[in-house]
Amino acid sequence: MSSLVPYNCYGSTQSRFIGRVIAGTGRREVISIFAREVVAVAKEDQSLPYLLFLQGGPGFESPRPTEGSGWILKACEEFRVILMDQRGTGLSTLLTTSSMLQFKSARDLADYLKHSRADSIANDAEFICVRLVPGSGPWTILGQSYGGFCAITYLSFAPQGLKQVLLTGGIPPIGDGCTADTVYGACFEQVARQNKKYYKRYPRDIEVVREVVNYLAESEGSRVPLPSGGILTPRGLQLLDLSGLGSSAGFEQLHSL
Repeated sequence: MSSLVPYNCYGSTQSRFIGRVIAGTGRREVISIFAREVVAVAKEDQSLPYLLFLQGGPGFESPRPTEGSGWILKACEEFRVILMDQRGTGLSTLLTTSSMLQFKSARDLADYLKHSRADSIANDAEFICVRLVPGSGPWTILGQSYGGFCAITYLSFAPQGLKQVLLTGGIPPIGDGCTADTVYGACFEQVARQNKKYYKRYPRDIEVVREVVNYLAESEGSRVPLPSGGILTPRGLQLLDLSGLGSSAGFEQLHSL
């Protein structure tokens, strides 16, 4: 499917489905990439440049504009804004716990997931651009958090398709010697510092966390289910650090669990 298919129109917003094909996973599979076009009221017929918003995450769909406010309102003063649901999110073909269970092996699943990385997201964006922008001219992209990683990837693979690249807090390691090991090493040091600060503030939580971890370790055979369908493990509990120790109010939120 290479053509845009109108899906829904209401007010100043138009939504479209775009078909893409995944190859090299042992099969050929058609997936849908959903993109919503947002344009200011009374500017629908104006020839405005396009701005593609790349959402953070990974794993989050693009925002749903329910009112004229915030950055979308400002951007619509100059652009037609394209909100793309990245592969596996929103109204694009979803990647869920149940859909992943359909793969016969971990290798098959890994091969499929390789097609949901930043390079594929950038290819989807360029696919949309050449079919949506008049004359297939370059457009502006705005990358937020992980969307910034996608934007840099896009800039690396298809710079000819870009007029401007705007980033808000998402810059991947691109300097000499800035390897993944270096980045993770710095991250581990920060996590250790945050843990010390947390337990200094809430010393009684040391024993509470120890008891929870021991219970989860002993229950791995019988399992502790999550509402999402997954299983809570000691390692999964550690992932709470991502939100609990990395935000201004995270310590209090983690303590109140």
